[in-house]
Amino acid sequence: MQRYLKVIRLFWSAAISAEMEYRLNFIIATLSSLGNLAGSIFGLFLFYRTGYTFPGWSWDAALIVLGIFTLLQGFSATFLAPNLNRIVRHVQEGTLDFVLLKPIRSQFWLSTHTLSPWGLPDLIFGCIIIGYAGKRLGLGIDDYLLSIFPLGCGLVILYSLWFMLGSTSIWFVKIYNVTEVLRGLLEAGRYPIVAYPAAYRVFFTFVVPVAFLTTVPAQAMLGESQLSWFMGAVFLAVVLFFVSTWFWRFALRFYTSASS
Repeated sequence: MQRYLKVIRLFWSAAISAEMEYRLNFIIATLSSLGNLAGSIFGLFLFYRTGYTFPGWSWDAALIVLGIFTLLQGFSATFLAPNLNRIVRHVQEGTLDFVLLKPIRSQFWLSTHTLSPWGLPDLIFGCIIIGYAGKRLGLGIDDYLLSIFPLGCGLVILYSLWFMLGSTSIWFVKIYNVTEVLRGLLEAGRYPIVAYPAAYRVFFTFVVPVAFLTTVPAQAMLGESQLSWFMGAVFLAVVLFFVSTWFWRFALRFYTSASS
């Protein structure tokens, strides 16, 4: 474990040094995040402006969900997209050969090799929204701590889904459209799951588990989480992570290296 932590430190320090050569990008990323956030808040406001509320979700509670969704966007932009989107390029250019020859697990290398600081604005804005809504709801530090574990499960679920899609590039090479479809489906997480009709709730819970990404952590923070949902999030995170590992090893059986 200590060796892997040392490798991560070397990876990320080099990545940050390279990215900071283009500091104007941070300003552009911040403005882009502000624009996306303003659009999300405005979209939520359109529901609540006439006194309508999602069943069981006040305006401030719905803001908690939006804040968690913004955090997930920041996590994706910082850690997932810079790494997992490159799997396609490694397969196309044959550089996956060099990754497989390294004395560390290839899944670890592909998942942690770089990061992008341009996702930090979303992480910061997400925390600000959660803090603002939490203050209005009277949440304490204990309430925030209760949501950390289900939020962590949500991050593992998101990573596992994205990595499995990236693994399919060994067969289909160009999968950018597929990842965009996944990101589009995950957009549903900006609202509480009860905002959707019953059929969509089933889809966003058991097919594409959007509910476990934002709604379940928000319910935990608000003290409304049920044990069944909590256990479901843990079970799904563990299963999907191990499935992603198995699927990557399975996909490698069909990888034709550049030297063969």
